[in-house]
Amino acid sequence: MAAYAALVSLMHIIDTIEHHPSPPISIDKQQVESLTQIVTFLQEFLESYKSPVADGDEADPLEMRIVDAAHAVEDVIESHIVNVIELGRSSPNEEFLQGYVVDAAHAAEEVNSREEVSCIDFYEDLQQVIEEMNVIKKEAMETSAEAQLQRKVSSTHAGSLTSSSTVKESKMVGFDDVQLQLLDWLTGGNRNRQIIPITGMGGIGKTTLARHIFEHALVKEHFDIRAWTTISQTYNVRETLRQVLHQVSGDLRSDLSEEDLGVKLRKYLLSRSKYLIILDDMWSVEVWEKMMVFFPDKNDGSRIVVTTRLSNLATELTNSNSIGMRFLDDICSWSLFSKTVFGDEGFPLHLEEIGKKIVGKCKGLPLSIVVIGGLLAKSELTLEYWEHIEENLSSVVNSENDEYCLRVLKLSYDHLPAYLKPCFLYMGMFGEDQRIGVSELMRLGVSEGFLKPIINKSSKTIAKEYLKELVDRNLILVHALGAVGNIKYCKMHDLVRDLSFQEAEKQRFYYLLGQHCPRGINSQRRIVIPRSTSAMTVRDAMETMSSHARSFICGAYTDCRLLDFRFLRTLSSSKYLEENVFQLVNLRYLKAVVGEGFQIPSSISLLWNLHTLIVSCWGGEPTTAPVEIWKMHQLKHVDVCGGIYLPDPRSGHSDVMMENLETLKGVIDFNLNEEVVKRIPNIKKLWITYEDKVMEGVKCLSYLQCLSKLESLRCFFRYGSDAGYLHSISFPHSLKKLFLQCGKFHLEEILEKIASLPLLEKLRLSYGQFATRSWEIFEGQFPSLKYLRLDDCMKMECWTLEGSCLPRLEQLHLSFMVLKDFPSEIGEIPNLKSIQLKYCSESMAVSLKKIVDEQEELQGDPSFHVLIRSRKVSQELQSLATPNFRVVKL
Repeated sequence: MAAYAALVSLMHIIDTIEHHPSPPISIDKQQVESLTQIVTFLQEFLESYKSPVADGDEADPLEMRIVDAAHAVEDVIESHIVNVIELGRSSPNEEFLQGYVVDAAHAAEEVNSREEVSCIDFYEDLQQVIEEMNVIKKEAMETSAEAQLQRKVSSTHAGSLTSSSTVKESKMVGFDDVQLQLLDWLTGGNRNRQIIPITGMGGIGKTTLARHIFEHALVKEHFDIRAWTTISQTYNVRETLRQVLHQVSGDLRSDLSEEDLGVKLRKYLLSRSKYLIILDDMWSVEVWEKMMVFFPDKNDGSRIVVTTRLSNLATELTNSNSIGMRFLDDICSWSLFSKTVFGDEGFPLHLEEIGKKIVGKCKGLPLSIVVIGGLLAKSELTLEYWEHIEENLSSVVNSENDEYCLRVLKLSYDHLPAYLKPCFLYMGMFGEDQRIGVSELMRLGVSEGFLKPIINKSSKTIAKEYLKELVDRNLILVHALGAVGNIKYCKMHDLVRDLSFQEAEKQRFYYLLGQHCPRGINSQRRIVIPRSTSAMTVRDAMETMSSHARSFICGAYTDCRLLDFRFLRTLSSSKYLEENVFQLVNLRYLKAVVGEGFQIPSSISLLWNLHTLIVSCWGGEPTTAPVEIWKMHQLKHVDVCGGIYLPDPRSGHSDVMMENLETLKGVIDFNLNEEVVKRIPNIKKLWITYEDKVMEGVKCLSYLQCLSKLESLRCFFRYGSDAGYLHSISFPHSLKKLFLQCGKFHLEEILEKIASLPLLEKLRLSYGQFATRSWEIFEGQFPSLKYLRLDDCMKMECWTLEGSCLPRLEQLHLSFMVLKDFPSEIGEIPNLKSIQLKYCSESMAVSLKKIVDEQEELQGDPSFHVLIRSRKVSQELQSLATPNFRVVKL
């Protein structure tokens, strides 16, 4: 929720000022204590607060008062920061006033006087907004006391749950294989009582599948006792037990306690043969832990099926069988749509094309298909009307049957813990069906300040954990994984994104230009401008945009005058960066394009809290950083596409440690030395390039071993400069990912060093050559390697694998290689999943096919798949193709 995000953001500012080595301002200790106490209380209040406001277009008034009050405190603090830094910048320097002692003394006195007045005003303004927050705190305390009283009353007079053995008839399409698997698990020979979770996002068909299984003739015949109950978010164990007892025995007693009902149910189940219980819509493992003792394991094949939106809940319930529901494919989506609209009748030919467009926009979500199909089933069968529906599909689905569609999905949002709700809301600002880069998403989340801190965990770790939670809750979809299994890109289903956007709009969490917003752009803290927005629309928006905006994310390629928005923390722009942007001293995240010849000014050091600097150099011409960059204590990520020259820190300020710096990408001719590695002790990702000249101090790469936290290294050498550096290279044992792009360097020497790295998971080598024309990997080498890629490594003709080497290898990619034969030991690697050859010799493919055939003879289907890609594919090679051995012509 926006209120929780605002409180976390406020505490983040206070903590940063308190712990910064050279903060621009200081805050009175008593005021810090008051703010901390108030904010902590309000956070805890919101974590258990249930809004009395019914779902609609309006946000909860109390929550929005908290938002406005927290923002008011931020405005006072950050306004003072800007004033202090601007005052310091405008102060006359000693060099200018040299020889003018009287004027210098007068100027210094004037500056001191202005600073004193500013501090007094700041204290008074801050005290005023603290008092307003205290009023809200008292109101929240009263609300909390009333809620506790209401809960006591509710627990005394507990109402019945919506729990029934009959539900609305629904169509089952596209899950035949899943249904067969579930039937097998239910009626199979395992006599132990089993819990079988069915997981997936809201509307994907979990309950429909469970219902079809529950009513299946084979299940009715197999189980003597069947019962169905819906748990829901606000579960009541006593009522659940009463409902199950009534269904299995006919006893509908309401005067028994929870314990007595459970004992009675257990005795009844023990006296009968095997049972099947469906627990629909479970949100917490606690409810099962309270009931499990009443469902005995009689070693007779009894089963319990649980449907849940929480994938992680499935692992808490069982470590064996579970079913994860997937989206429908195009064929099944069309079949479900056709049956919903026309039943067993034929589909009118004149509506097929537009019908398939409508189905395509449903993205395989059964709930969406059924809702829109139900609408069209009772509507006019004209092409014009269906085209209107296709153009406005999202709004139609959400307005046609709000109880059945949007409310189904909103349950997932309502059940989120308070700390996750801002993360979910933020996701809605990305475009429909947009692939979202996880690295960028996490950095934006950190800069926005709404990630709640966790003791002894970095902001990056917290962001990863929050993302995983949203994935486990099936609100975020994994779109692509990295080479070692990490989430690289994610997406949202369109309906889930609509829910996210509607909630964010209602709570004024951000403003998406081009969308209706009741409060307008002049009251928004976060502004998002899609790429398709016209320059005129952007200019009009800039004229009314609030000067207190904190985030400006512009995908449109147009000029933006940003100097008036001096409170900006997040700036992402597709247009050229102007030097005066570095006057926005509160920036935490800066992403922009720079023109040819642009040099980062020394004023960048005024950005006292900058975390992320991402720069794209237009035309590929490198930029240059000032020596003042070494003074930026908060800097975590520097990523320059096109390259950046860093000055030697020894000529700067030796008292600053960049202990927060984790990523440094795009550095050219990086002169690593003792002084540099001492400044960046926690660097995790380093991408460097060396030009054709060999720098003085050629052993600079030997200092890599001093970077004990380094996990990812990319090192490129241009125009034959590799030999001058690689002889002395030494790697830290912390390294997990390594990409070397060499020239004609002999790889055997460096591979001996790489093979012993204990944590290395991903290795990519481009160019270089094998002087001995062979590469032999011995047992024990590359103990953790999961991904290996070799590109155009010259003169490698023989590859030998000794013993059980490469024990964890999963993916092997080779391109432009001319091996005589593939090592037969490749087929014996236990974890290997895929091999790809691109533009390699045909003889390599033929020898690899022999290994695949041998694996098929030994174990049926091989454990790995092969993909051959080439510009020329002979008939012989094409004839080798099988489902496990694909051949593709490029």
